[in-house]
Amino acid sequence: MIARLTGIVDAIDRDRAIVDVGGGGYLVRASTRTLSALAAGGEARLLVETIVRDDAIELYGFATVGERDWFRLLTTVQGVGAKVALSLLSALAPGELARAIAAGDRAARRRADGVGPKLANRLTSELKDKVGALATPPGAAADKRLAGAVAPAGDYAAEDAVSALVNLGYRRPEALAAIDRAVARVGTGARAE
Repeated sequence: MIARLTGIVDAIDRDRAIVDVGGGGYLVRASTRTLSALAAGGEARLLVETIVRDDAIELYGFATVGERDWFRLLTTVQGVGAKVALSLLSALAPGELARAIAAGDRAARRRADGVGPKLANRLTSELKDKVGALATPPGAAADKRLAGAVAPAGDYAAEDAVSALVNLGYRRPEALAAIDRAVARVGTGARAE
């Protein structure tokens, strides 16, 4: 199995890149987020998920650990293959995806190609309890929001504060974002007030 590739980007296409590693070109499928971090002729260092099927061996590349972990988690959902998982990761950053699932925001998830209402519901029902299990890589600012986005599931004060804001008329995604910012400022030991 191939877990990581380091080489020179030979070409970039709409949904894939060719990475030259020691004279061999590897075709790596990736999200638009990862592809935008690459430049033809530049160096690439990608984490890779290798998927073996009866008719092909495909490589999926990721610029961050968080994106790779989300890809793995998304492909555990019935009806979500590698193509739909990449589409979701192209439409939403890992932290945004976590917040959308925690908040039950189907509209955000439906921005991705191949995700209709039924699949958006399935993503919420199958992943709502699992998003907190994803570790946040140290120093990854975008992924640090993931912890706050799912904190209400295990932090009763944050859960109460989100509930209070929702009861005051705020939408759940807005309430989650506000409490995420508050927790970042005052810490996790704060009371709901």
